[in-house]
Amino acid sequence: MLFRFGEDTLTPSIALEIAAGVRKGIISPTAGEKIEACHRAIQQMAMGQQAVYGVNTGLGPLCTTIISPQQTALLQFNLLRSHSVGVGSPLPAEIVKLMLVLKAHSLAMGFSGVSMQVIERILLHIDQEAIPVVPSQGSVGASGDLAPLAHLFLPLIGLGHVLWKGKTIPAEEWLQIMQLAPLQLQAKEGLALINGTQFIAAHAVKVLERLHNCLENADIIGAMTLEGALGSVSPFEEQLHQLRAFIGAQHVAYRLRTLLKDSPMVASHAHCGRVQDPYSIRCMPQVHGASRNAWLHLKDLVITEINSVTDNPIILDNKQAVSGGNFHGQLLALPLDYATLAAAELGNISERRTYLLLEGPAGLPKLLMRNTGINSGFMIPQYTAAALVSENKSLCFPASADSIPTSLGQEDHVSMGSISARKALQVIENLENILAIELLCAAQAFDFRRPLRSTPLLEACHELVRSRIDHAENDRLFYNDILQAQALVRQKMLVRATQEAATLHGIPLASPWEDLFSF
Repeated sequence: MLFRFGEDTLTPSIALEIAAGVRKGIISPTAGEKIEACHRAIQQMAMGQQAVYGVNTGLGPLCTTIISPQQTALLQFNLLRSHSVGVGSPLPAEIVKLMLVLKAHSLAMGFSGVSMQVIERILLHIDQEAIPVVPSQGSVGASGDLAPLAHLFLPLIGLGHVLWKGKTIPAEEWLQIMQLAPLQLQAKEGLALINGTQFIAAHAVKVLERLHNCLENADIIGAMTLEGALGSVSPFEEQLHQLRAFIGAQHVAYRLRTLLKDSPMVASHAHCGRVQDPYSIRCMPQVHGASRNAWLHLKDLVITEINSVTDNPIILDNKQAVSGGNFHGQLLALPLDYATLAAAELGNISERRTYLLLEGPAGLPKLLMRNTGINSGFMIPQYTAAALVSENKSLCFPASADSIPTSLGQEDHVSMGSISARKALQVIENLENILAIELLCAAQAFDFRRPLRSTPLLEACHELVRSRIDHAENDRLFYNDILQAQALVRQKMLVRATQEAATLHGIPLASPWEDLFSF
């Protein structure tokens, strides 16, 4: 299926499909006409006497310095070259491809003044998987993501490097292989390329994807832990959650009820006399649900952002150049910081459930191993989970709370949204490992409840774990087990196992809010 840049509505999942090469993006004739009309308007402005920021003037504090028509091309070339000051390790190829996809869509809306030639060259990089090498640090998220976007588009003018067919080569060499010449940028084209929020937005797309997967896994793993601890399902009753009708909490409560419906393990302790479970079990709908709400908030804002024009100036009606602030990253910086906290809290409560299982509730052996003393059991994996939870807490300070003026005071408030975006992915990576450790412990606890069985959905999950990781009678190299469990979480295998079991047994796993919380 084709995606028409500049016309169709881009979603995070479609952006990922284009970046992965499973969907192709094109420029339709209708979009092409709009792009070229705006481009012609910019060329006329460049030849005129009226000062137009970045078209016939310098940038930032140099906005009053008039540039002659003869210097226009050199100005645009210099913009890319001078702003390529990023540092740090290169971004993952997928993030870079997402940046290309998002920038192509924004430019193709026909308000930026670039030529078709520029957009077609960007699409060639996507289609050929010639991935520009982009350092991960250097953006303050204000006049757009200037430094990373400058590095992203250096290859268009024959500078920088690209990752192509597994090798990093000079962009000039790649152009020679493709029998292409470097582009000669025209008025405003360099500025349009480096202005924008595509670094922040590309990271936000990945945050949405990976955090959604963690949310799905957290409900499943939390339900398995409840079974292992012989917890109660009464805190998930529908009417209870209607009395405090947050959609995230209601969605999670529905999922937990479905995952645990008619469980023999639950039935086995129906009259045990225990009044209530610890919060980490009982309050899963409230805690997981709050993180769901944060995810939903980010999703709504990211969809708006990736279908927006975020460079500067913007050309309205092909006649008016408006210098505004559509490039400012604050609109994503705040929700990304919120999502970072949401991810950290999922890890926080997961580690508490792991600790609960180690305490030996309802007859479980302490440390989830019978022969302890000579064996440490699952004591030390919990150390790792605790370390990751603590690390995440230190990463939760909101980057968007900071601002350091740049550009000699012209850019006197910046968002630091690029840092928010990078931190969010760091926290999610830690979260995936925290959930993996809980999964190991929950599966071990399951084993001690035999011959009791759980629901078809959770039995399918336990069977998947045991197909990769054996029950532990004695200490062993748990590092390998954590890696296997992490793969089950990160590669969405546990989620798929649950969905397949639901389909096989005709169990309606999708809640009434499923469309809202779908990725």
